[in-house]
Amino acid sequence: MSKVLEAKQAVVTEIADKLQQAASVVVVDYRGLTVAQVTELRKQLREAGVEFKVYKNSMTRRATETAGLGSLNEHLTGPNAIAFSTEDVVAPAKILNDFAKKNEKLEIKAGVIEGTVASAEDVKALATLPSREGLLSMLLSVLQAPVRNFALATKAVAEQKEEQGA
Repeated sequence: MSKVLEAKQAVVTEIADKLQQAASVVVVDYRGLTVAQVTELRKQLREAGVEFKVYKNSMTRRATETAGLGSLNEHLTGPNAIAFSTEDVVAPAKILNDFAKKNEKLEIKAGVIEGTVASAEDVKALATLPSREGLLSMLLSVLQAPVRNFALATKAVAEQKEEQGA
């Protein structure tokens, strides 16, 4: 087997592994962005722990078939970049959606959310969700509310008794 073919198979395997291990994947068309804009986007994604790569569409198509995500192939036309996140499901969608609002040239094409192919609309809807930390803080405030209300009611009763006794 030729070295070129082996190298291509290694890339296909790498992409397939990333697709299977990722919590979320977002495919974007980056045509028309300047080098400075792409550098800024890569920086934002890197800070959030998201890997942003450009692969040949033919290799990506083979990898999606291997990973069982063949329906993603219809979105793999033209120059594409793929953002992979293994930890935070919301992070790549949120960063890319915010960047696309500021830079109209960036187009979100599709994605994979926890193993399911998602449309661009689904990815944008995911981007509107709060981050993991935001969701945890909301949960914490919901759990604290009854205790806080009980403490306030107890304090009010104590103050009322104190006023009556004085």
